[in-house]
Formats: sequence, C-alpha cells, structure tokens
Amino acid sequence: MTAADSLRVRTPPPLRRDVMVHCWLAVKALSDAGDAVWTIAVAWTAVQIASPAVAGLVVAAGTVPRAVILLIGGAVADRVDPRRMMLLFNGIRVVVLAIAALWILTSEPTVAVLLAATIAFGVCDAFYEPAAGTIPRQLVRPADLPTYSALSQTLSRLGTMAGAATGGFLVAWAGMPGSAAADAITFTVVIAFIAIWLRPRFALPRSAHGDGLLRGVASGFRHLAAEPATRTLVLALSGLNLAVSPALAIGLALQATQHGWGASAVGLFEALVGGGAMLGAVVVVRRRPRHEAFGAFWALVVQGAGIALLGVGSPWVVGAACLVIGMTAGFASVLLGATFAATVAPDYLGRMSSITRLGDDCLMPLAMAAFGALATLLPLWVPFVLYGSALMVLMVPPLRNRSLRAISLRGDDDRA
Repeated sequence: MTAADSLRVRTPPPLRRDVMVHCWLAVKALSDAGDAVWTIAVAWTAVQIASPAVAGLVVAAGTVPRAVILLIGGAVADRVDPRRMMLLFNGIRVVVLAIAALWILTSEPTVAVLLAATIAFGVCDAFYEPAAGTIPRQLVRPADLPTYSALSQTLSRLGTMAGAATGGFLVAWAGMPGSAAADAITFTVVIAFIAIWLRPRFALPRSAHGDGLLRGVASGFRHLAAEPATRTLVLALSGLNLAVSPALAIGLALQATQHGWGASAVGLFEALVGGGAMLGAVVVVRRRPRHEAFGAFWALVVQGAGIALLGVGSPWVVGAACLVIGMTAGFASVLLGATFAATVAPDYLGRMSSITRLGDDCLMPLAMAAFGALATLLPLWVPFVLYGSALMVLMVPPLRNRSLRAISLRGDDDRA
C-alpha cells in the first residue's frame, strides 16, 4: 500500500465538536456498563451453584482462549476491515447471550453453560479487542489522541461503575436471563452504531494477505525486534498491571483483614482508586505534558511508590496511596494509550495491541499467586514494597529511551 492510501478520507471537525466521536464514546460506555452487569451475573450465579474454587474457574475461564487466540486476532485485525470484525464478533456475543438466557429460562443454570458462555466471550474478545484498538487512530488526528483517550477512559469507567452498581439489583430481580438480555441490548446498540454511523476518517494500510496467519504473527515479532522504541513501549505496556493489580486485588483485602478494617474499607479504597483514575484522565485534558510518554512513565514511578505505601498499616496512608495510584494510573494510561496508537506502525497496530494484552493474560495469574505466597511467608508490607519497587525499576528502560522521551503528539498549532 502506498503512502497516499493512508491519508485521511475526510477532515474531521475539532474534537470538542465531533458529534460522531462523542456518540461513539457514549455507546462504548454503555457497552462497558452491560459487560459489568454480565460479569456480576456470572460471578453471582457461579457462586450459588458451585464451590468457590469452581466459581473462580468459571469467572476466569475466558482468559484462557483469549490468551491462546489473541495473537491470531491481532494478525487478522491488521489484514481486514476492523469495523467488519467488530460487527461480526459483537453479533456472535449477542447470539451467545441469547442462547444462554433461553437455556437458563428453560432449565436450571449449570457450570457447563456458564463455562461455555465465558469461553465464547473470551474467543470473541481475542478478535474484537485488537480490531477495536485500531479505531482511535482512524477517527481522530494524532494530536487529539490523548484527549480522545482521556474521554474514552473516563466514560468507560463511569459506565463500568454504573453497570456494577445496577448489576447486583438486576440479577436479584431478573436473574441471569435478565442480565444477559441487558448486556445483549447494549451490544445490539453498538452493532447498530458501527453499521450506521461509525465511519473512519483515516485509512490504515493493511498487511499482505499472501502469507498465512502464523507467518503474520511471526512478522509482528520480527517488527518488534527491529523497532527499539516500539519494543520498549510494548514491553512496558505489557507489564504495567502486573504490579498494581495484585496489590489492589489481594493486598487491600489482606490489609483490611489483618487490621480489622472490614470489607467496607476495601470498597472505599477501591472507590478512591477509581475516582483518582477519572481525575487523572481529566488532568490530561486540562494540562497535558509536552512529551506524553516521558510524563506517563514518570507518573508510573510515583505509582510504584504508592504501591509500596499500601503496606503501611494505617487506613489514612492506604487511602492516600489508593488515590495516588488511581490518579497516576488514569494519567499514565491515557498518555501511553495515545502514544501507542499514534506511533506504532499502522499495519502492525493490531498485532502490537494483542501482544500488550497477552502480557496481562499470561503473567497476571503468576503475579497474583506470587503476591499471595510472599504475603503468607513474609510480613505483609514486604510484597507491597517488592511490587512497587519492581514497577519503578521497570520504568528505567523507557525513561532512558531517547526515542520515547522525544515523542510529542502535539500538532503545530499546539506548539505555537
């Protein structure tokens, strides 16, 4: 494909007046709300019909097929029209939800039905997410990507919070079929919006179809080896959650149990993280650093210190640390997501996106288990300090990378 093929199809309006983008972000948030409702329904139903260990297996079952297929999904996303992939796999999700709802209406819910549904969703995620990851690059100018990412994350978090807040009431009132129907409706809205209104403005070059998909996957890794800046960015993004997620998911519960703070304290701490993340995303819109990646990686150094502070046995210190972790997470993820979308070679965007996601899917169970083992064998503050320090050390290579330090997504008007 020539350079002319990658030029924009039509000039988008300024982002603040871009109605199509605003509506797309609102539709995505609605879908996130539906996903939260479905997740709560699956977890609640699994706990009611199976042991805690089996319930955990059901909830996590979707990550296995997603991890196995994700690289293939990224290669496909770089070859075909991403919109068609998004339409196809959202349609499959609706079918899965409808079958699950009808099955449970006519008979009792079973572990097998829940496993089949979560595995099917994992397969859909493996193809949908790399395709959806290319959409921001096709909708807005590179200079607008940080603001787009900030708005997207803020609305998605609000959607997830709203879905989580209503999901418990919905599953209690309408059961699993009602929750599945609600999620299916949100996916149907997404399908309708993509088919009728969502029109990319910037065409992305497509990778060649001559080679097989496995060769396409291998080509993605060769590209990663040949591009030092992309490699450093992808590796950093692949490991970002490995430190903070175990500290929040396991560590906060252990701290609250050890000090007798109660489950309500864990909920408050999680709320501080979520609120801080939204605040961090808003800061990007108001005061964005000139060199986005450089500012984001320094924010994650601060986050590492916040993780270490979670080990202090004071609820006030832990609460402050949660707020810092949330703010730095929101600030950094917006900037790094925008930098990733703007700087990765467009015909490799799907594959690079799948590789970053693969790091979480493959290594997160190990990171969780290791945190729990350390907390069992050593004083509780030790795993917090080790994980926080590991994140700070992980930031050294990207902060020393001259290419990443020099990246600026601001347009000429922004620099004036």
